[in-house]
Amino acid sequence: MKIYVGSSLQSPELAALARVTAGDDVWHAGNGAPTDASRRAFLDAEVVLGPFPEDLLNAASRLRWVQLTSVGIDFYRHIDWLKLRDQVVCTNVRGIFAEPMAQSVLAGILALNRGLDQVVRLQATRDWQKDYLHPRLYTLRGAHVLLLGAGSVMTRLRELLAHFGCTFTIYGRTSGDIHTPAELDDALPKADIVCAALPDTPGTRGLLDAARIARFKPGALFLNVGRGTLLDEAALVAALRAGRLRGALLDVTATEPPAPEDPLWRCPRLILTQHTAAASDREHLDTVSFFGVNLARYRAGQPLLNVIDWEKGY
Repeated sequence: MKIYVGSSLQSPELAALARVTAGDDVWHAGNGAPTDASRRAFLDAEVVLGPFPEDLLNAASRLRWVQLTSVGIDFYRHIDWLKLRDQVVCTNVRGIFAEPMAQSVLAGILALNRGLDQVVRLQATRDWQKDYLHPRLYTLRGAHVLLLGAGSVMTRLRELLAHFGCTFTIYGRTSGDIHTPAELDDALPKADIVCAALPDTPGTRGLLDAARIARFKPGALFLNVGRGTLLDEAALVAALRAGRLRGALLDVTATEPPAPEDPLWRCPRLILTQHTAAASDREHLDTVSFFGVNLARYRAGQPLLNVIDWEKGY
């Protein structure tokens, strides 16, 4: 089998890839723009892992499966996958980032509750504000958490937060406790913490508009590791500046990076984690491991994991 690998991998990942592709003809494109040899290798490939020369996709008559190395599909939406669906199946790596993303959200909650964002800024200006900080520090014990999303990230986050005695309401399209915007409106004023890990779909874009941000419980925390299209950022900034919300963490923003003059950069009690919530030292190794599992299923003629439904958008 001919496999085209567009991801840039280091020695440990290459060794793991060699184990799962033993006996296959593997072309590793590596860094940089595709060479003529890489483009020919792509046209001959049956299976692709990672980025690929998209301009050749319609000419890749042997291609049957593309394994993306991301969960989000934003960079690939311009491709007419519905036209290609009878020939090519496309999968993502949903699930492998659940642990780092859940830990990132937990870290954000703890940082905001314990004032770490503030003490870092105070340290930079040598400003000792112990008396100011004391009454503004919180614990997680007994907090009610509204989870926007019922996938692997929110599932893992719920497990982590359960150790602190938190209670939960889960908002999901088909699974969870509540499913409709009206039910979400009822749940928002009851939540001490709102955590979002929703994909970018017509049903999620602008879901947290100014009206819904106004429904947040006074003093609530908000954290978003899904997509920036979920949120009215100006309304969030206004709520934080007015003190109606106690803090927020955004891993994703509508424009990445935000423009230098964007008020997100200077907003009080807001942490920008710069789309790093999914990152870890195991990211590439876990990706190769997942590819190996799916490759075994492909060889056996079994249904692949994480097949993308391009009509739904995830």
